[in-house]
Amino acid sequence: MRRLPVGSELFIENRERLAEFLPDGAMAVIKSNLASPTNADAFHPFEQNSNLYYLTGISQEETAIIVFPSAQNPQFREILFVRESDPHTVIWEGRKLSVEEAREQSGVQTVKFASEFDGVFRMLAVEAECIALETNEHARYQGDLPTGNDLFIKQAKEWFPLHHYMRLSPILTELRMIKSAAEVEQMSKAWAVTEAGFRRVLGYVQPGVGEWEIQAEYTHEFIRRGARGFAYDPIVASGANACVLHYVANDQVCQDGDLLLMDVASEWNGWNSDMTRTIPVNGKFTPRQRAVYEAVLRVMQYADSVLRPGISLGQYQTQVQKEMGRELVQLDLISQEELDSEQWLQAVRRYFMHGTSHHLGIDVHDVMSPNCVVEEGMVFTIEPGIYIQEEAIGIRLEDNYWVRAEGNVNLSASVPLDPDEIEALMQGNQSV
Repeated sequence: MRRLPVGSELFIENRERLAEFLPDGAMAVIKSNLASPTNADAFHPFEQNSNLYYLTGISQEETAIIVFPSAQNPQFREILFVRESDPHTVIWEGRKLSVEEAREQSGVQTVKFASEFDGVFRMLAVEAECIALETNEHARYQGDLPTGNDLFIKQAKEWFPLHHYMRLSPILTELRMIKSAAEVEQMSKAWAVTEAGFRRVLGYVQPGVGEWEIQAEYTHEFIRRGARGFAYDPIVASGANACVLHYVANDQVCQDGDLLLMDVASEWNGWNSDMTRTIPVNGKFTPRQRAVYEAVLRVMQYADSVLRPGISLGQYQTQVQKEMGRELVQLDLISQEELDSEQWLQAVRRYFMHGTSHHLGIDVHDVMSPNCVVEEGMVFTIEPGIYIQEEAIGIRLEDNYWVRAEGNVNLSASVPLDPDEIEALMQGNQSV
């Protein structure tokens, strides 16, 4: 069982926080994601709706939650619906959660089977002043396939066209951006697995090894340590491939003298880590590679120093870009005149063209509100990079930080980052 029980206390607390934000008389409803087909009779591995998982800890398909704090019957203030096992399901897919198991895992005391959802919803909707429903409002979302919640919204409005409806996603976004200590613990466990994979690879990489073989080493280490697998499609990019930001082919052979950029991390219990490391294939940085590496490292440390409560992400990005510009001048990639000009940002973006940070949590690119201001309790990546296509040098470094007023907590502090340590581990062929 690679998704291990987290403990119902976290999910109980999350529902209590949601209840505090709901208007009087509001009933919130979230349904699970739909199974996604591939070809013929096959389906992609099931991925739960992140908001539903945040509130219940249930990763099973055909799940739903109703949170109705003002329901007249106290038993109906929280209702969880789960798929019922039948002989056919048990034989072909395995046993689903029992009512007792779902109750223990989620902390919801009233648990019913999914077949009862329609009747219970229609009964409670008559009592509700408004119905809060969820859609995917992530700023980066570009999908056009209907979700389970999309289909339910259509059905609910057919049943109750005169009801008042409200958006649930903005509330859950605000709640999910602040990470509790229990959530950070899960991300730290993900990082422990990610670190083990990276240390294994440090003792494996050498000229002639295939990028796909390195990916396989991570897979082996992640799965054997109990992680469900990768948090996202891994990037294992050697040489010029490292200058392709979303390179995922991982099908080239690592060459002597090249750098290897690895954007690879594990998921643990539904929460994610997000790591990038860049290492020399032969175990030794050239002077130029080390100079660029150390420049990226200094920008990373600078970003950590300014990522504090009260700063907007826009202000933060601009400050980091300006700092990166100063490093690019020292590397003779741009001139001081360019940095001092009104077009300084265009010059910087020739070599550092992406954002520095994003929220991290149940989703790798976790939910964020528009014009986000950094608050204590948020978890961010910090991932500056320099990409010099003409030199086939691409270097990105990435750690994850829990924002605290007194100084951020680096969840990945024990993962080798110093270039001297990386060289020592690789040349000593250590994978501990």
